[in-house]
Amino acid sequence: MNLRRGFSRFLGPGGNPARALPRYFGPLGIVLLCLLPLPLDNYLRAVLWQLGIYVLLGLSLHIIVGYAGMFQLGHAAFYAIGAYTVGILNLRAGWPILLALPVGAGLAGICGYIVCRPILHLRGDYLAIVTIAFGEIVRILLVNDAGGWTGGANGLSGIARPAIGGFVFRTNLEHFYFVLVFVLLGIAAVRRLEDSRLGRAWMYVREDEAAAEAMGIDTVRVKSLAFFLGSVGAGLAGGLYASRVSVISPDLARFQESVTIFCIVVLGGCGSIPGVVVGTLAMVALPELMRVVRDWRDGFLGLSMILMMIFRPDGLWPRRRSGLGT
Repeated sequence: MNLRRGFSRFLGPGGNPARALPRYFGPLGIVLLCLLPLPLDNYLRAVLWQLGIYVLLGLSLHIIVGYAGMFQLGHAAFYAIGAYTVGILNLRAGWPILLALPVGAGLAGICGYIVCRPILHLRGDYLAIVTIAFGEIVRILLVNDAGGWTGGANGLSGIARPAIGGFVFRTNLEHFYFVLVFVLLGIAAVRRLEDSRLGRAWMYVREDEAAAEAMGIDTVRVKSLAFFLGSVGAGLAGGLYASRVSVISPDLARFQESVTIFCIVVLGGCGSIPGVVVGTLAMVALPELMRVVRDWRDGFLGLSMILMMIFRPDGLWPRRRSGLGT
């Protein structure tokens, strides 16, 4: 009995391990993340950097899908908008990366807000179809070199590296730490949003939009803010990607990229921040580790997702169901 009480106390309120992790393993986890890439080779450090980018993308879509409950299948478009904005500002106007990053994120957010306003009355599959169409429009505009700025199918190359003072981020290890800062800030920001008044409103809208509106929640404003903030996060991830690889192309906005980001959120567990991290490991790290069996890799991934949907339909790390917004 004492053992059970002690275990419940360790897990925290409601027995949810997600609540216990920040309290007991937050500082330790940060230290481990900082030490993790040191013994690894250059390739695995690049994989860790890629994981950080996709965690940011997953967190940004998590706001729209996991909290507000809207199907968004064109998220890669805002990822590409952020990347191209940073690339164009750096190459054409000579802006440093750290100055261009917030502009790219902000422009992606504005585009998300403009796109969502006319379609907020749509739900489910219809909203998903419209967002898919928007993603394809962005990709086609980039391929056709809209305004002569995007470089067409060849994209943009020669984007500068981020720099702080005289220090320039060049190696995979340095870029991993650079992205890690944004990942930790993103997790903290999304966690605060979850517990905020706005976060509660998102979850009321997700559970029952008609009831939420009857209770006085401005559903249009709430859903617009979800789209805006989610698009800002995607634009920031795109800018960080562009500053690392120095070469970007319209493939950033392809539908497959949006599907991958969507699967990260759903596979990990909608509404769960730890689920985003677990979903990223499953969708990004696992395929990289399975490169040795590349001919069978897609088959293994497909089979694993089918089995997961059968045995874990709520995701690998689902949110707690005992109360709203947890």
